[in-house]
Amino acid sequence: MSEAAQTGQTGQTGQTGQTGQTGQIGQTGQIGQPTGAARPAAGNGPAAAGRPGHSGRDGGPRVCVAFTFYRVRPEAFRLPPAERERLAAEFEAVVDAAAEELGLLRTYSLVGLRGDADVLLWQAAEQPESLQRFASQLRTTGLFPYLETSYQYLAMTRRSIYVDKHVHEGQEGRRTRLQPSGGRYLFVYPFVKTRAWYALPMAERQRMMDEHMAVGHRYPGVKINTTYSFGLDDQEFVVAFEAESPAEFLDLVMELRGSGASQYTLRDTPAFTCVAQPLRRALALALGIETEAPAEAPLPEIEPALTTAAR
Repeated sequence: MSEAAQTGQTGQTGQTGQTGQTGQIGQTGQIGQPTGAARPAAGNGPAAAGRPGHSGRDGGPRVCVAFTFYRVRPEAFRLPPAERERLAAEFEAVVDAAAEELGLLRTYSLVGLRGDADVLLWQAAEQPESLQRFASQLRTTGLFPYLETSYQYLAMTRRSIYVDKHVHEGQEGRRTRLQPSGGRYLFVYPFVKTRAWYALPMAERQRMMDEHMAVGHRYPGVKINTTYSFGLDDQEFVVAFEAESPAEFLDLVMELRGSGASQYTLRDTPAFTCVAQPLRRALALALGIETEAPAEAPLPEIEPALTTAAR
């Protein structure tokens, strides 16, 4: 699906459906503060200090992005509920403290939606070392031996090569910062295109990307965050779609299957459906220490960015 989205950031499908502006990170080393189901990054860490990220040939600074999926090991459920609650509270406290290494941290639950993953931590930082320091601190917790990393994807932001002539307000693909919208649902998957795609003339690729983008614009409630993994990880892209409706995303994917670019997809699995949750609730669901869902409530308003990157 979203074949062009990965290579062309087409799924800018959410520009008009964004629920707010959250943590921006990257354009000039500036970082915003995420909210909602996110863990707020502290304001005095290396990333928040505005240290420049790596720059690419496109002239823009890049941001490192990690998607870490955890699964709770069966042994955890042999522990008394009180002990599971204690371990969850300790883990949350360590995450709060370690978040100063990051510019962005969002948390999601996959319980009941996928059998091999329970919690997603979506992270972004100016430097790979910041991601490492964050991950290392989580290993000091009592809960960590009861977790396994079922999937881990590393990527970076960069400008798309397909949107120079396709410009509109709030457009994805022309920025090198990560700017989630704060959607209730997140749909994530790694993506690889065939070598035949890259052998096509640029004009032909652009034609198919334009078609792909036109489809995406018919689904304004879906917003794409495209990151690039060439040489960094096993996939070429990691795409993360934010939406308020799984049905709208499903319809988008089905329609994109008929686009010309779709035939050049080599791999676009595994696919993850994630629900934005505060870390405390995501852990409670994963550890089986909370069985009753709280009353439905809108996601908190998005806080203004600490600094706003140039558009």
